[in-house]
Parts: sequence; structure tokens; C-alpha cells
Amino acid sequence: MTLDAVRRPVVPDPQPGSGEAADFDARALREETATRFTSAISAIETGELSFPLPGSGATADRFATLRAVAEDDLCLARLVEGHVDATAILAELAGPNVATGQRWGVWAAEPPGEALSAVRRDDGRWDVSGLKQYCSGAHSCTHALITARAEDGRRLFAVPLTEGAFEPVRGSWQALGMAGSDTPDVRFHSAAAEPVGGVEEYLNRPGFQHGGIGVAACWLGGARAVARVLGAAARRGSGPHTDAHLGAVDIDLRAADLLLEAAAAEIDADPLDVKGEARLRSLRVRGFIEAVCDRTLGHVGRATGAGPLCHDRRHARDVADLTVYIRQHHAERNLAELGALVSGREEK
Repeated sequence: MTLDAVRRPVVPDPQPGSGEAADFDARALREETATRFTSAISAIETGELSFPLPGSGATADRFATLRAVAEDDLCLARLVEGHVDATAILAELAGPNVATGQRWGVWAAEPPGEALSAVRRDDGRWDVSGLKQYCSGAHSCTHALITARAEDGRRLFAVPLTEGAFEPVRGSWQALGMAGSDTPDVRFHSAAAEPVGGVEEYLNRPGFQHGGIGVAACWLGGARAVARVLGAAARRGSGPHTDAHLGAVDIDLRAADLLLEAAAAEIDADPLDVKGEARLRSLRVRGFIEAVCDRTLGHVGRATGAGPLCHDRRHARDVADLTVYIRQHHAERNLAELGALVSGREEK
């Protein structure tokens, strides 16, 4: 595995008094990430980056590569994770093949508000219309897997992102964190859509849970990125309190690594979830890694103060990106579901 082709470019911080602007430019970040996303897809196609399918016997390698990409750049990891998740979904549900040069996203969030609808025409073809929120890579993906409501229930569709059929909603992604992930709302206008799997099959398949752990691997990479400045401060001899914070972070990161490796081994041993443990596993891993990320943000901030946040652009971006990204975890709602499963009040 090599990340050299897609690493974040090193941009020196402007020196005080140099007159060089360091203004935040969301569009520039989006375009920079899109360029590296294209390079990452090329690296996947040539085998420089490898993401074995979940349950293939090398799931640990898949998670490790996602973690490594995220440690370099969480925004890039968000797009890469979407593409390789789409590849896994299409393989699992016998969807269309991913062709050379295509860049896929998975746009399946369904928060309250206007939703996407799917209609089957008289000739048997489907199209989708309406608004879809949280569409990462909206300006750089060529295709997307999209959930939409059809007459018979919720379905997953493969949609080519052709001009005129979809439109990113300008100004709908205001976040400073994950700005480079390009995650606006998208409006579809009778876009041609190919159904992938049956009604609710996208959510009910075991791979949905496996993919959720892949997202957690990205969160963990982001935590490692945030922790870099803490390690650097400890090496400079900043004092026993800094060492204590680093010790606490080290324990958490190591434990998260081990949990991720154990989850990968369990997925490989039971890829079809015959034991019915996939949801329980996903909730545990995601919940623990989200908590590790939250504690890492706290330890690093308390140990290093405002300095890195104010004067180190890379660290400031890493902190902002991770803070936004881990909110894909549904906090107490997910913890309550886990507790109900553990207590036996819900079937696994």
C-alpha cells in the first residue's frame, strides 16, 4: 500500500508580517480534494491502493488503508470511503460493474425534510426526482448509489450524474469542518436510475454493518492526525501533564486499533452474518471509536492549548474535520440501541 500519489500537499504557513493571505477558501479545498480523489481512484485501478471487499479474508487490510488515507486527509477519506463502499455494495447486490475512471458516491442519508422519490415508468425504466441531502463529492463523483422512496418502499438506485439530471444546491454546505468533502444537498430532475437489489435490501444486508465499521476506521485515522501535535509537544519536553495526556491518548488509540482488527477478523469469519452479530458489532465498534475521537480531541486541546488551533492550519483543519465527521455517529440514539440489544429487549 502506498499513499504517495494522494497525500495532502504540504503548504507552508505564512510567516507573520509576510503579507501572505491565509483566508479560508472552501471552494479551493473542494477542488484540491477532488483532484486527489481522482488520483486515488487511479491508484485503486492500478493496484497502488487496495481495498479488499469486506468478508473477503482481508478486511483488516481494507480498514487499515481507510485509516491511513484518513490520517492524511479526512476529506479525501470521505470520498474514497464512499467509492469503495459503493464498489462493495454493487458486488454484494449484483449491481452494475464500476468502470475505469468512474468515481462513485453513496448518498443514503435520510434526515427529516424533503426526500427523494423514485417512479417506475410505463416502459419499465426508473427515474428519481427531489432533494437528497449530504451528497459527498457532489461536484466530483460521476455516479452515485442513492436511496429513494418508491411506491413499494425504500430502494437503492445506481444513478449516473449527468448534466441536467442533477444539480448541487449552492450554499447548502456551510461547514468549515469537512469543507473539502463537497457535501451539499443535490436536487434531481427525473434522473435515470437503475435499481440495485430489492426493497430495503440495502439496509438489511450484512454489508451495511460492515461498511459502517469502515467509516469508523476513517474516524480513527482522523484521531491519529489530531494527536500528532500532542506527540510533537511531548517530544519537546512540555512537561508531565502533556505526557499524561499523551499516555491517555495512546491507550485509546491502541485499544481502538485492536478492536478494529478484531472486528475485521469476525467479519471475515462470518461475512454473511449467520450468527446475527453484525449490528451489535457495528454499534460497539462505532460507539467506542467515536468516544476515542471525542476524548482525543479533548486531551489534545487541553494539553496544547490554543496555539496549534490558531497557528497550525493543518491541525486546525484536522480538528474541525474530525469534529464534523464523527457526527455521523448518532450519539445517544445509537448507544440506546446498543443497550437494548445487550439487555435482550431487541433481537440482534
